Amino acid sequence: MAKTIAFIGLGHMGSPMARNLVAAGYTVLGFDLVPAALDQARADGVTVVATGAEAAAAADVVLTMLPAGEHVLAAYQGADGLIAAAKPGTLFIESSTIAVDDAHAAHALLLAAGHRGIDAPVSGGVVGAEAASLTIMVGGEEADFTEASKILQAVGKRVVHCGGPGAGQAAKVCNNMILGVSMIAVSEAFVLGEALGLTNQALFDVAANASGQCWALTTNCPVPGPVPTSPANNDYRPGFAGALMAKDLGLAARALEQTGVAADLGSRAEELYRRFASGPGADEDFSAIINVIRENSRR
Repeated sequence: MAKTIAFIGLGHMGSPMARNLVAAGYTVLGFDLVPAALDQARADGVTVVATGAEAAAAADVVLTMLPAGEHVLAAYQGADGLIAAAKPGTLFIESSTIAVDDAHAAHALLLAAGHRGIDAPVSGGVVGAEAASLTIMVGGEEADFTEASKILQAVGKRVVHCGGPGAGQAAKVCNNMILGVSMIAVSEAFVLGEALGLTNQALFDVAANASGQCWALTTNCPVPGPVPTSPANNDYRPGFAGALMAKDLGLAARALEQTGVAADLGSRAEELYRRFASGPGADEDFSAIINVIRENSRR
């Protein structure tokens, strides 16, 4: 069993994931470009190293959690990259949310260098990362999935093998398109309910127990009150930031264009969240889009 994990990217998601791996008994060698992230990692029991390559060279498994596909590909490649530094046959777990074609490109680089790799993006946000309750969608070969499963179970409660390389990212982009569309629908319904004289609690009590029930309503409710733990009760502090939803819906839009799928709601959701994230919404929870809908409704 792999004992030493190189963890590259110790941000809002990576930090608690690395901490949970330490708690599960793994030796975690961590690297990030942000000094504060390294300070937190040290406090969490992660062994901080000077470069990603140093971490990869000493590890059985390399796990990356980076902002975008371009960062993953840049980290993998080059004389000082993770691929060149890693021992032959190292298993790479790519947990960033990136485009499906970038996932295929990353996997091809690994195979060409004699390594193995899976794409394993996660869902559940910072709360899920902290609680080790993430849902993890995996694309890759069955044997590599099996080897990685125990590691992934230390950071998530549900690990699903979605198919071959790239299938994890495909599942993630589809899931988050559903989430973006459903949050807009839930938000519009609350604003309409307010205009019709319904209290938010009354609408919640009906919809949460009827055909309108969904995660955006019952877990991440966009109005304060009905779900005390939702970001709406904390001035819309994320959570899952609007900038990240805009990014993920951008990946969905890219996939829609490449495949020729006609998805009017997905495309419209990408447009709305792109606009939302161009201002203060970038740093607010994605459920704060209800405030934009409410404001537009007053015009």
